[in-house]
Amino acid sequence: MIKKIRDLNINYIQYGNGEDVVLLHGWGQNIQMMDPLGKNLDNFKITILDLPGFGSSEIPKFAYTINDYTDVLHEFLEELKINNPILIGHSFGGRIAINYASIYKVNKLVLFGSPFLVREKTGLKVKVLKTLKNIKLLNNIAETMKNYMGSEDYKAANGVMREILVKTVNTDLSEAANKIKCDTLLIWGENDEAVPIEEAKELEKTIKDSALIVLPGSHYCYLENLSHVTSILEHFL
Repeated sequence: MIKKIRDLNINYIQYGNGEDVVLLHGWGQNIQMMDPLGKNLDNFKITILDLPGFGSSEIPKFAYTINDYTDVLHEFLEELKINNPILIGHSFGGRIAINYASIYKVNKLVLFGSPFLVREKTGLKVKVLKTLKNIKLLNNIAETMKNYMGSEDYKAANGVMREILVKTVNTDLSEAANKIKCDTLLIWGENDEAVPIEEAKELEKTIKDSALIVLPGSHYCYLENLSHVTSILEHFL
């Protein structure tokens, strides 16, 4: 199904009956990454969308910030007459969920491997890039080197989506996380290399009514432990 929000076609699916659960996928992903979890949650009305720029949703016409994604999500949910949802986000979707829950009414919040801090990049590669960028004639070389030295997400992103990624990873959501008032559950993989467990512990301290559950697995521990996560959510939700 398609909804037109801010001149963008947003692709989404809906199924089930009951309280509204909205699932937000990670960077470079789509509806299919959250659908296995949605299909496991009985007695809920499940809504999963392809976030702008991913899956079958249109690419934003300018470089969205987390606030822009939050506003689009709010308008999308208003169109579907979804108020006070249970919000579940993974990674990039978790960033949006944190920001959304700090502004709008959310029944409960669940976050999987969701970064909220701006990480200081260190090491020789970063020092080399900074040096090159400070030398006018070598700016282009620095940009070229980013393609070889940057993250996999950065290398895969193009055009406006690369700009969005840069803005996203440089947005600190500490203040937003501190404003969240709803019950929040953090579920993390003990071997998450994308968002280390130390950041999860910081997030637990920052969100007032939150609890952290650490499970075996990686950044995708919610899929690696699908039955266990479903059981946890059935009790929490």
